Amino acid sequence: MSIIEKEFVMKENQPFIELNKLLKMLQIAQTGGHAKMMIQNNEVYVNEAIETRIRKKLVKSDQIRVGNYLIKIG
Repeated sequence: MSIIEKEFVMKENQPFIELNKLLKMLQIAQTGGHAKMMIQNNEVYVNEAIETRIRKKLVKSDQIRVGNYLIKIG
């Protein structure tokens, strides 16, 4: 299984993005409910640690791993 790398670049006036919204926006989760389920099932890692907070605020330099996706926040 190969790693699929994605980068999410935040806008200048955007200090953070919530984890569940990022997963939905990048179409890793099909819906907001699907994103919530993935997080609650311990499938999502933020900076190499399991993340259980659905609305975790992600900032520049955070890395998210879900399945074979690696997402870098820039």
